[in-house]
Amino acid sequence: LVPLPLVPPPALHTCQGLAPCLPEKGQVNTSGPRLLLATLHPASGSSAAMDRIFSALLLSLLLLLQSYGVCGAPPQPRGTLCRTKPTDLVFIIDSSRSVRPHEFEKVKVFMSRVIEGLDVGPNSTRVGVINYASAVKNEFSLKTYQTKAGLLQAVRRIEPLSTGTMTGLAIQFAISRAFSNSEGARVRSPNFNKVAIVVTDGRPQDGVQDVSARARAAGIEIFAIGVGRVDMHTLRQIASEPLDDHVDYVESYSVIEKLTHKFQEAFCVVSDLCATGDHDCEQICISTPGTYKCACKEGFTLNSDGKTCSACSGGSGSALDLVFLIDGSKSVRPENFELVKKFINQIVDSLEVSDKQAQVGLVQYSSSVRQEFPLGQFKNKKDIKAAVKKMAYMEKGTMTGQALKYLIDSSFSIINGARPGVPKVGIVFTDGRSQDYITDAAKKAKDLGFRMFAVGVGNAVEDELREIASEPVAEHYFYTADFRTISKIGKKLQMKICIEEDPCECKSIVKFQTKVEDLINSLQR
Repeated sequence: LVPLPLVPPPALHTCQGLAPCLPEKGQVNTSGPRLLLATLHPASGSSAAMDRIFSALLLSLLLLLQSYGVCGAPPQPRGTLCRTKPTDLVFIIDSSRSVRPHEFEKVKVFMSRVIEGLDVGPNSTRVGVINYASAVKNEFSLKTYQTKAGLLQAVRRIEPLSTGTMTGLAIQFAISRAFSNSEGARVRSPNFNKVAIVVTDGRPQDGVQDVSARARAAGIEIFAIGVGRVDMHTLRQIASEPLDDHVDYVESYSVIEKLTHKFQEAFCVVSDLCATGDHDCEQICISTPGTYKCACKEGFTLNSDGKTCSACSGGSGSALDLVFLIDGSKSVRPENFELVKKFINQIVDSLEVSDKQAQVGLVQYSSSVRQEFPLGQFKNKKDIKAAVKKMAYMEKGTMTGQALKYLIDSSFSIINGARPGVPKVGIVFTDGRSQDYITDAAKKAKDLGFRMFAVGVGNAVEDELREIASEPVAEHYFYTADFRTISKIGKKLQMKICIEEDPCECKSIVKFQTKVEDLINSLQR
């Protein structure tokens, strides 16, 4: 038995004549290992015992390859992402005089986006639309259209009424007419949801409290969306409990479309195979409709088999200088600022903090810029998180450009704890339009090699977020309409800021080849 050299095929890269290069990040390429196994054949005339040795060797190598995980491999879905529970859904849309024609077009886009995420059909979700002002107009009922295409065409044809604001009358119409059997509503059952989405931008000219209570008592779940100068007390009278989940506010119709994702999630139902134990995930099972996908705990990444996990040696333990740039303007509001602090600490929890690994700095900005603490001031997670919790809310303007300039000139300077040659990562968090110019500073940060993430909430301007974010922008830019959902962005960022080891570096190849040679040598002995 003589170990033969590993000879890569022409299609594979080589590292100075060593073993075949491993696959690109997130991919699995078995060409190299298969080539290795193909070279290990016993000479003719070998005994049955030698055949058993080779069988054992092959098994050992297969186990070795199976354990050699790909750092950063994404969860592997095993089916469709989501199906919506059968629902009778009625939009109740304010088209009073205060809603300008171009703003009403934004409402139609919002409805269309929600409909696009639904499973539409006679046995799944049915959709109706009530248009109201001083009077109520039934644009189409739950039984009118049974296809998504038909619904979308009908929404495009809706015109505003442009008179008063009789919100209570519209809700009463929904109870007595839109959700009636004659209009296509199904009999109340645990198998079906009855949902109304009310969109309004003003104070109603009639009462809404009693009629909304009757609607909720009839089993209708009500979401209330307010725009601009809407009366928030009215929204709370309309909406179902819990109010935090059923009341939404946007500053203008130009950003209402950003609520689409929330409603797509609200209508999604999951068949929980994870709860029944019908899965083979090593660490975390995530249910999807009728199926599941696997994920890993913090500090681990999913292997190429989509089931098992391994520690990411080039991940959270790598040297990293990370600075948070946090919007503390008055539009954030104190209660939301506390959620931002939790968001910061959520990411800190995923890091290995020390002099040789991750360092964290924190800067808050509003009309001015304030360094909360520089890189390297705190040597462990506990102290960093305590300092974040103590951060006081500035509550003024939104000078994002000035803050970016501070990040470049001060936060990542050696005098403020930055280490030469260590990757620099900036996470910019904002909830509104910058009051100064950001283009030059955003470009300079990226030109200097800083990896920039942009996180926007609420009324954040997406064009500004994209301008701040590094390339590829889709992987460095995040938006959510609601502060309560920023923890989901935090989970995504925990993996994004991992500085991954290149599996094609020669050091990795040598390590892999050494393991194989050790196995062969032990068999020879």
